[in-house]
Amino acid sequence: MAPPQLVQLYKEIQQTFMSGNLQQTGVLLTKLKIALTEAGLLVPLGTPSPQDLVIARDILEVGAFWSIRTKDIPSFDRYFSQLQTFYNDYRLNRIADFHTTLESLPLPADALTSNPYIAHPINLEQWLMEGSYSKVWNAREEAPAEEYKFFVDSLMGTIRNEIASCEETAYDSLPLKDAATLLFFKNQSELLTFAQQRGWQVDLTAGKITFAKKTEEKVEIPKEKLILANLQYARELEQIV
Repeated sequence: MAPPQLVQLYKEIQQTFMSGNLQQTGVLLTKLKIALTEAGLLVPLGTPSPQDLVIARDILEVGAFWSIRTKDIPSFDRYFSQLQTFYNDYRLNRIADFHTTLESLPLPADALTSNPYIAHPINLEQWLMEGSYSKVWNAREEAPAEEYKFFVDSLMGTIRNEIASCEETAYDSLPLKDAATLLFFKNQSELLTFAQQRGWQVDLTAGKITFAKKTEEKVEIPKEKLILANLQYARELEQIV
């Protein structure tokens, strides 16, 4: 049976987190992790009661959501790793990648796509593989929970850099409006900040962006040596035949 102090803190953090007080939630999480460790529930040992396991799982889930809302990815990774103990028959199981995670879910294949919380990341992964970046962008508004939007925003940062690299190779310059559309920016201010980070030249009067061209190293090809070497190989082949 979980200690009364742990149960009290558990009830308190639920109310605090639901109220949106992230600072106090962080304070309570620190206390609760110590309490879970002392109760042998942070990594379940022996045969704890199902009720105690539910309390421990709920606390770690709050920690994972709190990490997302505070944009602390290392903290989220730690909570997610600890939660695998509770999600996978209470055995520690490190999941290698996204597909392995899907395969570990105790659900039939058709249930994965019918569950909005699972279907959303599945679709994101598929659209990324297809290069359907506009669908990824639109998925932010279709997120089944607020926490999902943080990860979509993170993906969009990577996607924008990929698109920007392609633009730098394909164009010398682009109108500001076209660049903003291609990079999925809602306003010019966001585009200008991104352009500064990439080292692009912005001409507000002309309404265009000029891309910084990377200098290419010229490589001298020793034509005569290659020709002589090929002739030598040909003679050697004739000798072999």
